[in-house]
Amino acid sequence: MATVELSHITKKFGSVTALNDVSFTVKDGEFFVLLGQTGAGKTTTLRVIAGLEKQDAGEVLFDGVPVNDVTPAERDTAFVFQYYSLYPTMSVYDNLAFPLRAPGRNLSEAEIKQRVHEAAERVRITHLLQRSTRNLSGGEMQRVALGRALVRRPKIFLMDEPLSNLDAKLREALRIELNRLQREAHSTTLFVTHDQIEAMTLADRVGVLREGVLVQVGTPREIYDFPATTFVAKLVGVPRINLYNAARADGMIRVPDSTIQLPAPMHVGLPESFTLGFRPEDVQITPDGDLSGQITLLEPLGVETIVHIRSGRQSLLSTVSGIADFSIGSEVRYRIVRERLHFFDRKTGRRLSLN
Repeated sequence: MATVELSHITKKFGSVTALNDVSFTVKDGEFFVLLGQTGAGKTTTLRVIAGLEKQDAGEVLFDGVPVNDVTPAERDTAFVFQYYSLYPTMSVYDNLAFPLRAPGRNLSEAEIKQRVHEAAERVRITHLLQRSTRNLSGGEMQRVALGRALVRRPKIFLMDEPLSNLDAKLREALRIELNRLQREAHSTTLFVTHDQIEAMTLADRVGVLREGVLVQVGTPREIYDFPATTFVAKLVGVPRINLYNAARADGMIRVPDSTIQLPAPMHVGLPESFTLGFRPEDVQITPDGDLSGQITLLEPLGVETIVHIRSGRQSLLSTVSGIADFSIGSEVRYRIVRERLHFFDRKTGRRLSLN
């Protein structure tokens, strides 16, 4: 396997800057996920790494060696696309064998057969090898696409939203399979997605892209518990984080147009006005809570219930385990876990560094 380093990469398409001074490193054997909305620059990043696009500035390095002038074929990467890119007139076997029959490979048919069967077994499609790809389901086609990447035994796997065209249950099943495959092979993998659940469940580390700028890199826990900006805070987490304009005065934090009042932390650097955030799981509904509100909506999801609470003219979200025994319109008391409050600069959206 290999390390992948992007150093100050900038890529423009005409007047549009797709990547703006992007730098990060994918460690050897790491599962690194780039998370961002449509147009954030995720696919462009993969294409620059693969050599399919030439950056306007910066360097791409594999194992510390620049590959800016190395052709895509010589970079030894395997690209798994969103839309499978299989050959419909070929069998599954021949689709898997195709990259091994490329000029310069010089593999015998016996070795090709062995590697095809090994890859097919790993992605659990051995029973499909003689079937035409045009007769496969979406999940089966994606497994073939993954197998075709595995059979090459590349240094680096590049995956461009490979699960986005699948239904929810199949996405969940293939997430588990991808995680298993990557752990078994210890392969260096760069996976891009707009789905924060995929990012949080698959990644060793996550990089968050916004409009071509790398906003934050960290473990899933770091991204969730210590979001660098309000953008990251809103992007990660289901249900969404509670965010409000807030003010500090007389030792208290107050949210305008609500009954939310909290003791201000004794931190140096907390300004008089800021953006306050707290996760729904940190809004604890309890009879001895120091805050109160009215339930306006319940979303029972089985494992938990999302509870919408109105406080003055503001609303907030809470989560409780299982199916909640509440009724809409009822009054509830709750408390907000003070140790897990998030503070952001109101103008820039950046996380405040408090002493």
